[in-house]
Amino acid sequence: MFGALSTLMAYLLGSVPFGYVIVRWKKGIDVRATGSGSIGATNVMRNLGIAGFLATFLLDAGKGLAAVVCAKAITHDDSRWVASAAVAAILGHCFPVWLKFRGGKGVATGLGAFIGLSPVPLGLASLVFAVVVSLSRYVSLGSIVASASFPALLYIRDKPPLPVLLGAATGAAIIIVKHHANIRRLLNGTENRLGRK
Repeated sequence: MFGALSTLMAYLLGSVPFGYVIVRWKKGIDVRATGSGSIGATNVMRNLGIAGFLATFLLDAGKGLAAVVCAKAITHDDSRWVASAAVAAILGHCFPVWLKFRGGKGVATGLGAFIGLSPVPLGLASLVFAVVVSLSRYVSLGSIVASASFPALLYIRDKPPLPVLLGAATGAAIIIVKHHANIRRLLNGTENRLGRK
């Protein structure tokens, strides 16, 4: 019972649309009607600059971390429910019940959830992100490659319980699938590079 409750709480927490709320509060507009149509930090930055990006990124990461930490506390660190909470938080951000299931791509929320699962592999995945972006100038490509690398790094370093590994892989897969439009643009050579319009 407590495990199912922690998963529901994680989804509802992940569904809190911080980017949408911040842009609505500051500019009175629906952030989904601008830019990429996402509620994530990058699209918020297009409307509110770096301050909006940082606020949204930190809050979105925080809800992912909080979901996993709460699940650990509620279920006495049961790996099945901890992994379930990580996935539920990412799903909540990508498909928020409060916004008719139209949300973001899950990168920041996934980062927070993955920190909760294991911070060192997440730190290594963040280095992968930095290297890919510095070489390619594609933030989306960095997000995709870093997300894909996290389950592998988690396995190599921690040899975690199978539910945690499967949760990490599922969360990463959700993030990658949510980048489907970016993947098409990358393949077509039309994706925007960092620092260019």
